[in-house]
Amino acid sequence: MYQFMMRRIHRTWLFTALCAGVVIGVAIVPQSNWAASPVWLFISAVMIIGSFVKSRRYTVIIAVAAGLIIGNYRGSIAEHALSAVGSEVGHVVRVAGRIADDPDVGKDDEVIVRLDQLVSGERPVAGKLWVTTNRTIHARRGDRVVVEGKLAEGFGGFAGSVYQARIVSATRPIPGDVAVGIRDDFADKVRLGVSEPMASLGLGYLVGQRRALPDDLDQALKIAGLTHIVVASGYNLTILVRHTRRLLEKISKYLATAIPAGLIVSFIAITGMSPSMSRAGLVSGLSLLAWYMGRTFHPVTLLLFVAAITVLIQPEYAWGDLGWQLSFAAFAGVMIIAPLIHAYFYGAKKPGLLRQTLFETVSAQLATAPLIIAAFGTFSTVAIISNVLILPLIPYAMLLTFVTGIAGYIVPHMAAVVGWPTEVLLGYMVQVARMSAMQPWAQVEVHLSIVGVILSYCIMIAAVLWMRRATGYNLRTANLVE
Repeated sequence: MYQFMMRRIHRTWLFTALCAGVVIGVAIVPQSNWAASPVWLFISAVMIIGSFVKSRRYTVIIAVAAGLIIGNYRGSIAEHALSAVGSEVGHVVRVAGRIADDPDVGKDDEVIVRLDQLVSGERPVAGKLWVTTNRTIHARRGDRVVVEGKLAEGFGGFAGSVYQARIVSATRPIPGDVAVGIRDDFADKVRLGVSEPMASLGLGYLVGQRRALPDDLDQALKIAGLTHIVVASGYNLTILVRHTRRLLEKISKYLATAIPAGLIVSFIAITGMSPSMSRAGLVSGLSLLAWYMGRTFHPVTLLLFVAAITVLIQPEYAWGDLGWQLSFAAFAGVMIIAPLIHAYFYGAKKPGLLRQTLFETVSAQLATAPLIIAAFGTFSTVAIISNVLILPLIPYAMLLTFVTGIAGYIVPHMAAVVGWPTEVLLGYMVQVARMSAMQPWAQVEVHLSIVGVILSYCIMIAAVLWMRRATGYNLRTANLVE
């Protein structure tokens, strides 16, 4: 045992352990009473230097401990800042803030608004606010609003919530969120050539604009396990980056890196910096950079590194933000489980687009299933089938939707002709979603406790380790953008 622990280890794994410690340290802050001190940061720095200098297996424990200290310190600061909001729970408050994401419509037709950059009186307030109102609000992402109502406790990544709030005022800064204006104008041009609900579905693929979907189609997408493809999702961004890189790599490696990098920035600007998009942008960007430099990231290292960055910036993500959790689970499935399944069945043979999509879809569904079941108590039994029927065609749907929008600018009177192939393809996807959701067995109720979730992921990890041993596959060779 002593000799095993004293063996040298690559510093990459120490870095991975450090990142894991940071994530865990932030996550346990609400359950811990430890008041972090800047002195502990100095101690953690000494621990990091010592572990990296020694680079032995036992120093992995030291690296994790150092990460725990850093994460706990950052999380404690954020929790203290959020306590200012918590002290007002139960009181009527008037708060100004910026609309962080596109307003949504809830189950009871209420408008849901998420606010950040909060100001109460003249005092800035940390965190985000969940606001619902029964009044029509003519505002969009980036606008500033003043709301009034009784403050309730927050949930997930929200410091507080105000239900049935009164909208005191709404103003649009100049120039405001330029990307939203461009997106909305482009959406109008797409609708010149494609009818509803196909136009909204195509825009959901291309720019994550989901609100215009009719209720019946939105519900069908949920039952069929397809909601992830019509929101600002990391998968859509991955599709853009992967296909653009493959298209341009034979022309120029520089172009095959620069243009996808520009797409990452543009896509995030248009869709907004949600938890899933912040993670997807970092993962895709780092994978693209690694490909350009001829280097590789181990997927475990990459995911934990990105997780550590996001929780250091927004500690609330680790305190119950389901979108953040699902995004990492899905990408763990795509980057770890999918290549191992392919290697197990096909060896070193490079996967084609259809087979790659199939394995990635199955793997993402498996990786996210425990979280989805625990959160919603339901599971889609048709999700894999419907995803396989639709996902391989998404790149073409995105391309055709983009071409239709451009035609709306250049030849608006011909937009319907140019948009005909787009309408046919999107119409097929609408029918697949609706027919999948119509099956009486499409969705089943399943209940899973936190113990069940942990056990499920332990089984998955054991299966991953077994496939890794059986195939000898080197996960380091897998790259998200290839």
